[in-house]
Amino acid sequence: MIDFFSKIKLHKEQNLPFVLYSKPNSIAAICFLQQNDVLYTVSDFTENGFVFASFDEKQLVLIPAKESEIITAELENIDIEPVEIDDLVFDEEAKIQYEDLVAKGIQAIENDEFKKVVLSRSETIDLTVFDFTVTFQQLTQLYPATFRYCFYHPKIGMWMGATPEQLLKANGSVFATTALAGTQKANDEASISWEQKEKDEQQYVTDFIVKKLHEIALSVKVTEPYNIKAGSIWHIKTDISGVLNKNSTLGQVIGALHPTPAVCGLPKKKAMAFIIENENYYRTFYSGFLGELNSGLASAAVSSDLFVNLRSMQIKNNKAVLYMGCGITRESIPEKEWEESVNKSMTMKRVLNRN
Repeated sequence: MIDFFSKIKLHKEQNLPFVLYSKPNSIAAICFLQQNDVLYTVSDFTENGFVFASFDEKQLVLIPAKESEIITAELENIDIEPVEIDDLVFDEEAKIQYEDLVAKGIQAIENDEFKKVVLSRSETIDLTVFDFTVTFQQLTQLYPATFRYCFYHPKIGMWMGATPEQLLKANGSVFATTALAGTQKANDEASISWEQKEKDEQQYVTDFIVKKLHEIALSVKVTEPYNIKAGSIWHIKTDISGVLNKNSTLGQVIGALHPTPAVCGLPKKKAMAFIIENENYYRTFYSGFLGELNSGLASAAVSSDLFVNLRSMQIKNNKAVLYMGCGITRESIPEKEWEESVNKSMTMKRVLNRN
């Protein structure tokens, strides 16, 4: 295990690209060590490797399998001391700005510009001590049900995260995706109570995905919504699966799904235009997608395993830039959305406070 992380650290010291990741509920860590510093990109989603895509899909970065040494290891538990974070300490100006943004979004919904919009913010934290291999191990241990990763490219920088949301799992013509919405801080499932606003938000997301998939699939199955825990917060989740038409491509499926209403809004184009005009910062890879593309790692069959880049952060210049977004509907209350964004920031703050 020490040799595994030492090899990745040495690779990073040589300024070479890599991606280190562990899939949900897996103790296996996989790492693609790219053997040159070329910035490869995806053109039609027939490529094989690991894709790292920006929210606007203008950057579709690829770490190609054929240009990489792929190493694996079984994760071991490390000692982690519980850390309490004071969520009452925050930037008052950031709170006002975000609540104003949310209020603007609610007003646009009341004006019938769109039904839902996801509005995000960033927060920068100074890093005194930081070791990406330690942080990755903490992410894997604290958030086992998520897709945990560390991505680095000298021309892009470093990103890390623990995302609870699958964008797409595809194996041949068979596919699976999820609809995820609603956020609640709770100690156990018994104490969860969803308000109508959150149930509606989940239904918006599910209906959108199912409608899009019917255009390119032979069949689509939808489960009943259920609760799922990611870190210290709970979401409502619905599983969606099916079989693609014989003429449908992986690129078409990704195009139909991304950006999902869980990171953009409904209708997609109007919500996206509002985000670009009003968020006042560029999301880059936050709320984009990442994962294995046409990989033969897990089985003889070629499969893709993609996730939405949520609960993520960018590491640069001894700072961590955290990204948090909330789904805004007609029933949203700006102060509650601020609190939700603070809850979401805790996923990364817990590991940053440990280093």
